Amino acid sequence: MLSEFEENANKRGVSSRPHFALVGLLRIPEVQTSPWTQLLRRVLFAVALLFTAATVVYIGRHGYRDVSEDELSFLDAFYYATVSLSTTGYGDISPVSPAARLANIVIITPLRVLFLIVLVGTTLGVLTERSRQAFKIQRWRRSVRNHTVVVGYGTKGRTAIDAMLGDGVQPADVVVVDTDLEVLDAAANAGLVTVHGSATRSDILRLAGVQNASSVVVAANRDDTAVLITLTARELNKAAKIVVAVREAENTHLLRQSGADSVVVSSETAGRLLGVATTTPNVVEIMEDLLTPEQGFAVAEREVEPSEIGGSPRHLSDIVLGVVRDGTLVRVGEPAVDAIEAGDKLLYIRRTQK
Repeated sequence: MLSEFEENANKRGVSSRPHFALVGLLRIPEVQTSPWTQLLRRVLFAVALLFTAATVVYIGRHGYRDVSEDELSFLDAFYYATVSLSTTGYGDISPVSPAARLANIVIITPLRVLFLIVLVGTTLGVLTERSRQAFKIQRWRRSVRNHTVVVGYGTKGRTAIDAMLGDGVQPADVVVVDTDLEVLDAAANAGLVTVHGSATRSDILRLAGVQNASSVVVAANRDDTAVLITLTARELNKAAKIVVAVREAENTHLLRQSGADSVVVSSETAGRLLGVATTTPNVVEIMEDLLTPEQGFAVAEREVEPSEIGGSPRHLSDIVLGVVRDGTLVRVGEPAVDAIEAGDKLLYIRRTQK
């Protein structure tokens, strides 16, 4: 039998757990640094602690006594700091005044503990890493806004993320949700925030920040799963743009009724390209070029410039495919867009840098 506390925790879901309990479930990408850089930082920090302790001792040198009854020089203070922080303690220099002993209690002893932590940091790495991850999770959950949640890091999910990154989206603005730990490792290595769990659960989507996301990409392996994820995501966020990939065209209306803004039929799209390739393979090459933002050409969207208002989109230097007016796409050639209006957006073909 579960206790009342455990039952309440299960009802609230993982998104209500304390941040330290989310380590491993939610992973924030690390900034990769060289082991030699990390070692140099630790050494410099340890040296800084030594100089701090030596300075404290030198300032209060009149309260210390060595075996020769001589006044302490800075070298003596540094020597005393070294043997004290390393816990060697030869006893040839010792604090005798109340002020010096108080300084040892309040300053030197905490520095000694910190110094030892730095030296044995590799041994305590597991504990410190978990605490650091918990702090990063806490900070990330407080600040994440207007990001993109990608459900599924298979072929479709990875390709979608590659396209977004090619269009200038930062890796830190993408969160991947998947149940496969191996693919999540690959996503984390690519600098993406990852959440381990089923996106059909609302608490997992909350943990990914869907309620604050600007867009959601659903690239599930099954159409019924995609419908459930879309329903859950739309319930959590009424304003986000939800894009879904499905295998069968007959399920498109279910996705739209569930709240999807755009539905891509992966099997039929691939089939059309295969059919076109048998007769006009160059057309397929151009389509691939348009869908690859890193090179050649790409389909993009931009705001209308003041000088373009009132003119025809067909007379612009850019190759315009359509005009987005009041959130609706109107293709070039239709009478409704013979004249560009203020507030329109142009869907055009732009040349990318190779």
